Amino acid sequence: MRARCLIVDDEAPARAELRYLLGGFDQVQVVGEATNAEEALTLLRSLDYDIVLLDIRMPGGTGIEVAEALRSGSNPPKVIFTTAYPDYAPDAFDLDAADYLVKPFDAERLGRALTRALAPGQGDADSESTPAHGVPAAPGSSAAPAPPAEPLARIPVQQGDRTVLVDASSIIFATAARGYSYLQLAGERVLVSYSLNELERRLRGHFYRTHRSYLVNLDHVRELRPDFKGALVLVMDDHRRSRVEVSRRHVRELRKLLGL
Repeated sequence: MRARCLIVDDEAPARAELRYLLGGFDQVQVVGEATNAEEALTLLRSLDYDIVLLDIRMPGGTGIEVAEALRSGSNPPKVIFTTAYPDYAPDAFDLDAADYLVKPFDAERLGRALTRALAPGQGDADSESTPAHGVPAAPGSSAAPAPPAEPLARIPVQQGDRTVLVDASSIIFATAARGYSYLQLAGERVLVSYSLNELERRLRGHFYRTHRSYLVNLDHVRELRPDFKGALVLVMDDHRRSRVEVSRRHVRELRKLLGL
């Protein structure tokens, strides 16, 4: 049975683009469109949807407010946020969103989001998703692994209508966020469209994967402290003195890298 999908966006071209992209996935059927929060809630109360593609900024209420209202239902649909604004990602994931797509995105990225929505509990926040439950690969995609990317000296960060290039050397550490990642800088945390696996491939050199959820710039490690589980905790040199876990299987290699 095809998953019933509702598209919620106040811009007609955006709705048309989403409908077009969803046409490439046989397991998903678009059965409704809404242009604002009130219309969305009316439709969601009248029919059981499986997936909602939800914009953030709309007339009459935000997508965050719609997602909050859905949580009170007995069987809420999976929510995939689709927005031009990365700033709301922490709020979205606090509401257990299946994914958070920052426009523009392509069919492959949408396919990964649909996989998460239709196969809850499979994979983890930093894993590279594979098609499941009959969700096909995005049109034109290949099952072959991509060649290793060249190391990036700077990472693009979307901030509203601007793209800021962040020097890799200023990244303290990165954490996984369901297909995206947060970069902890000296005085702020920013969201980027790379998964942690992608960052690990691109940020080689002084970066080390200490845990499935953390990628650390070893140049910014201030202290090493043992934890109660026999592993380590790294204290970083950002303004918060953030603490980063090191899994036990990585302790020996990390000590060697640090010359200990």
